[in-house]
Amino acid sequence: MSRTVSSWILTSARKRIVLQGKGRLYSLCIPNRNKIKWKLVFSKTRPCPAGSCSLDSTFSLKKAFRHTSTEEEHFSFQLSPSQINEILRAGELSHKILDLNGKNANSVLRFESNQLASNAPIEDRRSAATCLQTQGMMFGVFDGHAGSACAQAVSERLLHYIAVSLMSRQTLEDIELAVECMKPALPILQRHKHPNDAEYREITSQYFESLRVYWQHLLDLDAEPGFSLEEALISAFKRLDSDISLEVQAPQENELMRNIALQVAFSGATACVAHVDGVHLHVANTGDCRAVLGVHEDDGTWSTLPLTRDHNAFDEFEIRRLKREHPRSEEKTVFVNDRLLGILMPTRAFGDVQLKWSKELQQNVLENSSDVEGLNIYQYVPPNYHTPPYLTAEPEVTYHKLRSKDKFLVIASDGLWELLSNEKVVQLVAGHLMELNAQKPQLAFEKPVNLGYMHSLLLQRKNRGVAPLDQNVATHLIRHAIGNNEYGEVDQEKLAAMLTLPEDLARMYRDDITVTVVYFNPETIEHYHRNN
Repeated sequence: MSRTVSSWILTSARKRIVLQGKGRLYSLCIPNRNKIKWKLVFSKTRPCPAGSCSLDSTFSLKKAFRHTSTEEEHFSFQLSPSQINEILRAGELSHKILDLNGKNANSVLRFESNQLASNAPIEDRRSAATCLQTQGMMFGVFDGHAGSACAQAVSERLLHYIAVSLMSRQTLEDIELAVECMKPALPILQRHKHPNDAEYREITSQYFESLRVYWQHLLDLDAEPGFSLEEALISAFKRLDSDISLEVQAPQENELMRNIALQVAFSGATACVAHVDGVHLHVANTGDCRAVLGVHEDDGTWSTLPLTRDHNAFDEFEIRRLKREHPRSEEKTVFVNDRLLGILMPTRAFGDVQLKWSKELQQNVLENSSDVEGLNIYQYVPPNYHTPPYLTAEPEVTYHKLRSKDKFLVIASDGLWELLSNEKVVQLVAGHLMELNAQKPQLAFEKPVNLGYMHSLLLQRKNRGVAPLDQNVATHLIRHAIGNNEYGEVDQEKLAAMLTLPEDLARMYRDDITVTVVYFNPETIEHYHRNN
């Protein structure tokens, strides 16, 4: 991108030229930031142990280089390479699966993740965890709209609901007995979190009680062995969305907890969760996040295997489904201007009770709330709102049996997929993987090994002159997503411009981006297939 283009970006913003895009209606309205009080629910006074920092501290580094408005007098798109790296790498997270005695029986080798904000604060969230009472690992990406409250709640809670859905009756009974006797309960998940990932500490007790009511319900079903994995995923998604709706309707004396419940229910979030257990990969998707498998074919080429379908106003299946679920008299009003009821791009989401509840229920709940405007709750009843619900959180579940040629899984919010195709993403991850492997030290030495030979190897590596590479592949993807020019190469000036875009302009060019890449262990997968 040339300086002329950089200048045009600034000029167009100051003249309020509206760019064509496919963002959500929620992103078109810039709220009064002075009235957003929900950020106060995060801890801001305590030190930052793992998993407890506030949203403001999470992204203060990025905002240090970012303008707040296009009206600033001294406006510049310039960033040094080190500043660019500092911004891009601030949200990096990686985790390698422990290799016990040289035998890693897990089909997951490692995962790498990163986020980049467009909204302030970021509305995306992510989760990763190892199941402790059942088998497998889970990875989730959550794309919020109308604020981050719903995405925050879903990212904290959904994996627990899934894990509980998969537990045996005996395990559930053991946990219930421990809780009833006020003894320590068995841990459900081992979370893998970025040190700055925020969480709703003040409402943890209510979240736990809702989860407990859910496992008590599962015990009341009196069924063994219980759900299949697909049924567990669907049950967990639907039950959490139901709990979000019920919690905001329940009497609540604690004003802070009631305000959080309101913000969670009246904002929304799409979700994509992958569960990996050996060679069994299940992906549950609600909305327009996406999961794509990178496959290394026998002839050395790379292919792409999508494991999700975008649930949005452009998907013919979703259009037909929604028109089936509502009277023929609404056939022309269910979708208006390529949006659900003219409002929302995704056709499945958590929260968003204003598209699920009756008008009367919405009015009753909001009338009993003290400061709806101060909480930045989006209030709008669309015309032709006759037969709710118009929105569901029920996921579409895909099963795939992993093969040794399935090398990695990319899960990302639509901020990535709007800028890069499935094929380009797989190509970039594959290239990154091959380049990292090429830079690894050679472990096979000529014999006998002497100091001269070792010194020669070190000099060869030093003289290769390989350009520095993002070690985290999610960062590599984000760098290319916002910095690529028409030739598929990263343009440093464009990259700097995209990172310094002010809050009142950034959303016109890019959405929040969250990426998690899961690498599979081909030896474990091959071993399974040999023995089965």
